[in-house]
Parts: sequence; structure tokens; C-alpha cells
Amino acid sequence: MHKPGTSADQRFEAPELYFTDLNADVLSSAISAAADLALVLDSQGVVRDISIGGAHTQELAELRQWVGRRWAETVTVESRSKITTLLAAASQGSAGSSAAGQGTGAGQASGPGQGAARQVNHPLHGGLELPVSYTVVPIGQQGRLLALGRDLREVASVQQRLVDAQQSMERDYLRLRHTEARYRLLFEAVDEAVLVLDATSLVVFEHNAAAARLLGDSGKRIIGRNFMDLLASESQAESAVGFAQARSAGRSEELKVRLAGGQAELRLAATLFKQDSSSALLLRLSPTSASGTERAASRSAEAPSLGHVVNAMPDAFVLTDMQGRIISANDAFGEMVQLPAGESVQGQSLDRWLGRSSVDLNVLIGNLRQHGVLRLFPTTLRSGYGEPGAVEISAVAVADGPQPCLGFSIRDVARRLPTEHRASRQLPRSADQLTGLVGRLPLKDIVGETTDLIERLCIEAALELTRDNRASAAEMLGLSRQSLYVKLRRYGIQDMGAPNGD
Repeated sequence: MHKPGTSADQRFEAPELYFTDLNADVLSSAISAAADLALVLDSQGVVRDISIGGAHTQELAELRQWVGRRWAETVTVESRSKITTLLAAASQGSAGSSAAGQGTGAGQASGPGQGAARQVNHPLHGGLELPVSYTVVPIGQQGRLLALGRDLREVASVQQRLVDAQQSMERDYLRLRHTEARYRLLFEAVDEAVLVLDATSLVVFEHNAAAARLLGDSGKRIIGRNFMDLLASESQAESAVGFAQARSAGRSEELKVRLAGGQAELRLAATLFKQDSSSALLLRLSPTSASGTERAASRSAEAPSLGHVVNAMPDAFVLTDMQGRIISANDAFGEMVQLPAGESVQGQSLDRWLGRSSVDLNVLIGNLRQHGVLRLFPTTLRSGYGEPGAVEISAVAVADGPQPCLGFSIRDVARRLPTEHRASRQLPRSADQLTGLVGRLPLKDIVGETTDLIERLCIEAALELTRDNRASAAEMLGLSRQSLYVKLRRYGIQDMGAPNGD
């Protein structure tokens, strides 16, 4: 009999009092109810019988084919050493149990040997894997073993979602850091003095370098001070009215104010904006006198211009005409396409480097002409040597300027962490995991030897990206138009939309 509190795994204290009269049917029912998967093994590790939990009977019916096979042959190669360890530990426990039974009587043995649980993976049809945590215990006097398994698919799914969520947070954090760095660079680079105030208290909580120079208050802290204290007394009443107007209407009229201790007049304009659950005022101060204009011009000659900032950005930026011919590009674009020294991109079409063919640029220009803005368009950028790399493009169309043009911001995402880490043999769990590849790879590379489901998802995604333009969709997928029509009829999606571009 076990003594209370002495068993590490908290077994029954007196099993011989309650379980000695159990017949085989009752014991089998108890095992089936307690374990998702139970295997009866002989002394050589061969599966002789199997029990599958009621919730998984239909789903795992193919496991019945294991009967008569060695247990180690039913798992993946990397799991076979774990099976050997489980069988060895159970055999040693069985030998120890037999020795104890000969010394103290079978009814007073301390219980069968039980090793630590081990997780193994069973390959299933369709390229899937079944993760199971097994505990092996000896049964009977003929060396038979009982392997009790717990299905870990739900646990693995939760772990995968946790990893995906963590990686998504890391990507969001890096994106916010990059956005903040660009904002700070532009904020400090502008020549106009800019301050950010709390809309209610008018306390300054941010300003740029131009504001510090204009206020001439470099020896004192500007942040944390009430902006009214920085103005001359005769300008405070009019400024208070302007701030009230900005809080109610979103923008104030331009005011002329003087700083405390200053003689020159300044132009002041306030704009309201929301930040989280609070409101803030963005103030712009600029000189009105000729001398102030001259000083601003001299500072602008020293300070970096917006063009300098764009040219120094790590992301590629390209300015084209409305047909996609390049007007100008920054240095990062030249580095991404590995442009030879002395060669200029001006006057060349962007589709020389963008995407697998001209269809990507046509889709971009079509969406920009219709919507004006496009965000995070996935495609590829080819170098001068023909090597493709994954990129994301955000673009804007400026059609009402002196010269209509398109601006493309191109970011290299080849080293970005993937959103999904699943075995290449497994099917995608959602359409979003697959549609992100469309436009980056041809259809034959995406589909490969996978199922018809993937082929259908790719076709639907291409039709959506091209707004049901079947000619462009066929070119994006690397198919002839006739082949695309055959597949549309095969999958019953020929009526998704009007066949534009036919």
C-alpha cells in the first residue's frame, strides 16, 4: 500500500482494494476515456491494439493501420530516438516491478514503472503531422506495454498563435520606431518654428530646433512652460482668443504676436489635432519682418532641405510621371537595384525593375488613378542582375500639381520575419496566409505539388488584385488566357465579376 504524501505522482493509496476485481472491458473503457490515444505494445515494441478517444475516432481512423507495425516506424525520423527511450525506461520499470513483486508479493508491489512523458510526431496523410505526448507503463507478466497518449494539436496551435502574436508585436514595434525616427527627422528639418501644446493648459510638451532658435530661450527649458509666458503681455489676450478658435473650429486665423522681451513681430497659426483621448495644438511661428525672413533664409541654407532628407532615407523613393517613367529617385533606390556607376534611372520606366512583368506597374498606376493612394502593395524588385527581392510599396498620385506625378515609397521586406512558421508540407490554415504570395511568385512556384485548394485561392486573389481584369490576372499568374478560363470553369468561379480586359 502507498503511504499518503510519499508518491511523487500522487497515485491511489490503496489500488488493490478497489481495482482487483475489474474485468478487461471496464479497464479498456477507463483507458479510452482517460487517454486520447492508447497503444498496446508487445515486448518487441510492436503495436498489437489501439484505442482512439471518442472525439477523434473519425478524424484519426487511419491510425488503425498501425496494428502489426513497430511503434518506432509510425513516427517521424527525429522522434524515433524518443520512442527508444520510452521503451527502455518502461522495460527497466517492468523489471524492477517484477523484482519487487518476488520480494514482497504481487499485491504489495510499489506499482509499475512509469517513465517521463515524451512528445513525438506521427506523420499523417496529406502531409500533416500529429503531435502526441506519450507515457508508457508495463502491463501483465509477458513484457506487454501500454502507451497512453495525449493529443497536443490544440496546444501546438495555441503556441503557434502566441509566437505569431509576439512576432507581430515585434514588427509593429519596429515599424513604430522607424515611423518615429522619420517624424523626428522631418520635425527637426523644417525651417518653420513648430511647437506642440496641450490644448487645455497650453503647456509646451514638444518643439523643434527652429522654435528654440526663434524663441531665443536656449538657456531655459521651453518644455513644461505655459506658452502664454513666452508672449509679450499685449499679445496674450489676442492669442487666447485664437487658441479658443482653434479648439472650437479646428484651426485659428493667422495672428501677429510679439515674444516677451522681443521687438519683432511674428505670425502665429494654431491647428487642433487629437492624440489618443486628449487634444493638442500645433503652433507655427514665422517672422514677418524682412530681417526675420533673411535670418530664416540663412538658416535654411544651413539646415537640410526636404530633398536632402528624402535622399538620405533608407527606404527607396521614386518620383515618376503618370505613365511610370522615372523623374527622380533617391540613392536608396539605386542601391536596391544595384545600379552601375554612372547610369541614370531618369527617363526609364519603373517596370524595368518592378515586379515580374509590366502587370504590377499597371495595377499600381490603375489604383492610383482611381483612389489616389495605395498602401503596402506586395511585389518584387529586380536588381540589375535579374535577382528578385520582396518589397512593399506605398504610393500616392499628385494629379493637381504643376506637373502631375506619382510618388512610390519602396521598402525591402526580404528580411522581415514571416507571419507563419509551418512545415512546408502543411496546408495553409487561412486564405490570408496564401494570398500574400500572389504577385511575388508565379503560379507554378506557388502551387507546386499542393492541392487544388491552393490553386483556386491564388486565382481568386489575382482576380481581386486586378479588380477582375482576367487578362492582367492571367499575366500575373503566368498563365495563358485560355488556361485561366479553363481553371475558372473547373472551380466554378467564372462569375466572380465582369471579365474586364478581355
